[in-house]
This record gives sequence, C-alpha cells and structure tokens, in this order.
Amino acid sequence: MIMRNLSCLVLSFFALMASNAEAKPGASSPAAEKNVAAALDPFVTDQKLAGYVTVLMKDGKRVATNVHGYADIETRRPMTKDTIFRIYSMTKPVTGVALMILYDQGKWKFSDPISKFLPELANLKVYRGVDAAGNLISGPAASQPTMGQLVTHTAGFLYGFGPTPVDREYQKHVPLIPTAVKASDYLAGLAKIPLAYEPGTQWQYSIAMDLEGIIVERLSGKSLQAFMKTEIFDPLKMVDTDFLVPPSKRDRFATLYDGQSGKLTDVTSGPFADTYAAKPVTASGGGGLVSTVNDYARFASMLLNGGSLNGRRILSKRATKTIMTNHLSPALITGGFGIGIQQIRPGYEYGVNGVVVTDPAKAGVAMGKGSYLWDGAGGTWFWVDPTNKIVFVGMIQRLAAEGGPNVQDASQRAVASNFARPELR
Repeated sequence: MIMRNLSCLVLSFFALMASNAEAKPGASSPAAEKNVAAALDPFVTDQKLAGYVTVLMKDGKRVATNVHGYADIETRRPMTKDTIFRIYSMTKPVTGVALMILYDQGKWKFSDPISKFLPELANLKVYRGVDAAGNLISGPAASQPTMGQLVTHTAGFLYGFGPTPVDREYQKHVPLIPTAVKASDYLAGLAKIPLAYEPGTQWQYSIAMDLEGIIVERLSGKSLQAFMKTEIFDPLKMVDTDFLVPPSKRDRFATLYDGQSGKLTDVTSGPFADTYAAKPVTASGGGGLVSTVNDYARFASMLLNGGSLNGRRILSKRATKTIMTNHLSPALITGGFGIGIQQIRPGYEYGVNGVVVTDPAKAGVAMGKGSYLWDGAGGTWFWVDPTNKIVFVGMIQRLAAEGGPNVQDASQRAVASNFARPELR
C-alpha cells in the first residue's frame, strides 16, 4: 500500500519575536518567493503535483507566500492561501505539544511507565521469533515502555505497514488509523500484540502518538479534539485546524492524489480515503488533523518563540526546549533507523514527536542547528529554524511514495539561498 511507505515531523530564546509572529505580512521578499517558486513550480508543470501552498516567515514576519496549481484538477479549482489540507503525521508535533502542556502541569514524567495511564497495556511481552509452524513466539520484556520512549518512537511499537510477523499482527488486530473505533477497543486489540523489540533498543515509526492522544484525553478529562481546541487552536487563532471539515469549509478542502501510476489519480479507497465529514470516534493523535499553511505557521511560530505567540503562552520555555532537543542515545543515531526521507543519523536526530537537526553539516541539510521538523503522508511538511529565525510550512496533497518529488529538500535549499548564513547553506 502506498502509504505504508509513508514519510507518512534546542531552543531558549527569541521572546522579542512574540509580538510580531502571527504570520503577518511584514516586509515581503520577492526574491524568496521567486526562489521557492523556482524550486516547486516544476513539480506542478510536470504534473507530479496538482498544486501547493507555502508560507515562509523570517524574524516573526511573513516574507513569502507561494500559491500554485489546483486544489482539484478535475474542476480546476485553484489552490488558495486558505486551502485546507490533510496534514496526517504533522498532527504528531501538535499532539506532542498537547502532551507537554500536561507535562508542564506535572501530570506525567518521562520516566513513567505508559501503563500508569494505559493499564490495558501493562505487562506487555516482546516478540522472540516464530516456531516451526509459523506461530509467533513472545516472552517477558526486560522492561516496560516508558513515556520518554513513547514520545521518541523507541517504546517497542510499530505501525503495522511492514512485512514482519509483528506487522501482520497489527494488520489483524488494529486499524492503521483508529478513527472508526473506540479507544478502549483499540487498546484491547493492541494488547494482543507483542512489542516488536525491547523498549529503548530501536527507533521504529509507530502508533505511539495515537497512544499519546488517548493519554491526553485521560489526563485532561477532555476529548483530544476539545483539549487541542481550548489549549492550542483557540489561543493561537488556528481557525481551520480540526479533526473534520464542516460543510461551510468543504469548498476549500484539497483533493488527495496518488501518483504511483505515473499520473495523478484521486484517492477513493483505502485508509486515507476518509472524507473528514464527521467527527471521528477516536481522534488520531498520530495523523487525524486537517489544517492550512497559515494555521500551522502560527503553531510553528509558537515553538520558535519558546512556547508563546502574541502574548499567549501555550508551553513553558523549558517544555518547548525539551520538544526541540534530541532524546535518542548515540546507539540509535547510526543511520540504521528511519521512515521515508526521515532517516535518523548523526546530526539528524529526534526530540519529542519530531526530528531535531543537531548538526546540519553532518546531516547534509540546508537548515540551521536546532531546527525541528516533521512531515505528513499527504505531502505536507514544515520546519522551525531557531538559528536563522525561520518558519516554513508547505502543503501539497499527494500520498508520499518512493520516487515522488522531494519538495522538502527543494524548499529547504531555496530558503537557505536567501536567508541562511553562508556556513549553514
């Protein structure tokens, strides 16, 4: 399945930017817009993308907005600045912030076992192989997964889109995206599956952030949708970010495409064909949100500003720094782990629910030290660059697949050519 190859994501400063950071027009940069267009327009011209929308912010002000192509090819409905996109795994950093709000409130610690909040997952076993008949063998885990391991994809879980025996158990017992099942049923299914590895010994992309969403609900006493609205979306004026698209906004919702057949075709079946017309049974903390570039730029600007935006504090500076700091041990930063183009390696490491660039030169990326980023299965991507005081958000709607256009690298190099210090380009 296409998405089963999906790509589907250190700060202490810049309070001075808070008063201007709300994606305001500021002083535009025609050169920046031209460079972004030169990098991304060819993908539309070559029909690899239907269209795209991007926002670039520098020093808290919007300096470039690029809009090109179609939100729907058949009707020739154009992309607009307020087009709504499925952001899939770009939900993960938002869920990380929701969880860290509760961390600020003292409701959990990184050392806590996840079973403290999800007792259904107590005493999980670990995969040990298969017997002669092909049956799964499992045994007691050396240790149970912790919250710190959950937020770094090192807890032992998978997503279930791989070829291993444990992946097949996921396919048998839990949906890839849990929007149509109750959280209790989802956890009951997950409890039947052994951990794929001893917690802390590997980095494997996983359902961890869906579990985080359930934990947020249990710790806050609110649905994930309600908690994010009151604690994140409303304070940041993220007016189009939600787990559904209401009737009044359907005309702004981009069509999702698949390009693996050599041409762009509508996605009408499979786990990513959700129309987002109804409230989900379980809001997916790992991939359930829709948003716009302007909304997400506000969210990213809050991270750049150390947890606040326009006088509204969402997170403490300490919690924000924690999100944007690497938490992986050196043993896991070897180049042996990753998903899609997000390959964990020296200089390209992992914080809370997203990559942290600790050394741009080692990582081979055109972003500053301390940059925090992630992407989504529908092609959306963003990064926050504290070294160069940059926020960039890009959105397309083409399912990520091997051989697709690398919009992330193209946009990063286009932005660096304008604003990065020469040694960081």
